[in-house]
Amino acid sequence: MNNSNEEYIGKQLVANLFNSKGVFVLPAMTLLSAEHIRLISQHKIALEEKDVIHLDGAAFFQIAIDDCTTAMESIFEQIRYNKSKRIPMIELRNEVIPFIHQVTEKNDFYGILAALQSKDDYTYRHNVAVGILSTLLGKWLKMKPEDLSQLTIAATLHDIGKIMVPAEILTKPGPLSEEEFQIMKKHTTYGYEMVRDTVGTNHNQALVALQHHERMDGSGYPFGVLGHRITDFSKIVAICDIFHAMTSDRFYRKASPLYEVLTQMEESVYGKLDPYICRVFIDKLMQSMIGNEVELTDGRTGRIVMILSHDPLRPLVNLGEDFLDLSKQRNIGIVRVIPQ
Repeated sequence: MNNSNEEYIGKQLVANLFNSKGVFVLPAMTLLSAEHIRLISQHKIALEEKDVIHLDGAAFFQIAIDDCTTAMESIFEQIRYNKSKRIPMIELRNEVIPFIHQVTEKNDFYGILAALQSKDDYTYRHNVAVGILSTLLGKWLKMKPEDLSQLTIAATLHDIGKIMVPAEILTKPGPLSEEEFQIMKKHTTYGYEMVRDTVGTNHNQALVALQHHERMDGSGYPFGVLGHRITDFSKIVAICDIFHAMTSDRFYRKASPLYEVLTQMEESVYGKLDPYICRVFIDKLMQSMIGNEVELTDGRTGRIVMILSHDPLRPLVNLGEDFLDLSKQRNIGIVRVIPQ
């Protein structure tokens, strides 16, 4: 294999690619994955700089996440029209998972978050988003590489059971009736069965589809189990699922501001979400806000300069000549982070 091509992973092809015999290999504008590079090398093609476009972070995130979303839609469609309801794992492993790993390697949380904002494809983009966010969180929790790979697949498939839920319930523009909600809740058991029955997955991954709506205090569904019976994978995916749902525009409500979402999640730590995993998530997200402008409840604006590990949502803020420690000034809070 020609390893010199590997430096082009994550770059975009300028034009249609043909081998020396004129056989068509890949179309123009393909975002190159490790799988594409293997294919190119099998055709004994040596790429050159003129063959590719170097994308900046924002463009790379947008194209990679859009491509993954399109691939997820294709995977859902294949399952929908396949009587056996088997998940096409080869397509998932080739067209979605490599890009999720590439995106998370860049560790630019806000760049990633901007590209995850759904257009009119929330159902598919949400699966990719939860795959990316769960992989980031798994890295922050210092998971072993083999566990992290399993988590990425489990998180990307967490909502696969929604294929079995009628589209008019999934895309309803208002709140669900009690009867509709009972049908919606079945996506967890459908998903469990589908992942369990797919060759190349394991029980831990199937449990994520089943348990991602379970809560530590037993208030979740489908079985209302308590925290000690919820797997770590499921606890991670639950946090990322909630976070992406709350920070996205949906059919029936607008996205909530990021800081407000984190505040609500911190309140959910008491009972609903795993406290340790949620703390790590909030802490890392706040760390990535250092240097951002924020608007305070008293109308002033300042810049976050330090996150305090004992109270990550109440950082040290620079206001001109002054520094305000929000962990000590409990009567003042952050209204919102001002986009850069």
